[in-house]
Amino acid sequence: MTPTIHPGELVPDEVAPELEIGQPRRLPLPDAELVFYRKVDLVCDPEALMQRLLESCEWKNDVVTVFGKTYPQPRLIAWYGDEGARYTYSGTTHEPRPWNAGLLRLRDLVSDICGAPFNSVLLNLYRNERDSMGLHADDEPELGPDPVIASLSLGQERTLYFRHRHRRDIDTFNLPLPSGSLLVMRGATQRNWKHGIRKLKRPLGPRVNLTFRLIRGG
Repeated sequence: MTPTIHPGELVPDEVAPELEIGQPRRLPLPDAELVFYRKVDLVCDPEALMQRLLESCEWKNDVVTVFGKTYPQPRLIAWYGDEGARYTYSGTTHEPRPWNAGLLRLRDLVSDICGAPFNSVLLNLYRNERDSMGLHADDEPELGPDPVIASLSLGQERTLYFRHRHRRDIDTFNLPLPSGSLLVMRGATQRNWKHGIRKLKRPLGPRVNLTFRLIRGG
């Protein structure tokens, strides 16, 4: 029997073998709807897929504006999607690059798993332990009120942490994301929670994260 995971706890390593390829798990996060697939069938090795993405995608070191000040993002990004699927966050509007064949295959695969359409993907490259993502919610107007965000992880395992936006009586929730895993966030998740990736001190290898989404009007 798979043990219950409570908010604030790391998903125990011993749970992982009990989750078969493609088997979903509903995570017990209040005021949210999170479904976690510890491993999905990508047809090929996740590390080989990551290497192809590193070589085929056009990465850039973008900037963000916070409280009127501009900073370089502590990671590299790439934005792909349908024509017109513009996405604005942290003061920057991103025009999508056209899909390549590999990203289209991944989009269709993830869409089939989630049962939801996607017209764009944001790729984040965490080069090492110093790269991170600050706490944020994917709540931009073009995503709609209750977006479905599907997050595919490749390469080095990193921990995604969640913090409730309105309640201080709920602990931070930590979720390790191993290579080949898929996290689906839907419903009221973005309205009630922020999420991020912390910097770490121990040496880490690269990680590529793909977050598929539907831009309204795109």
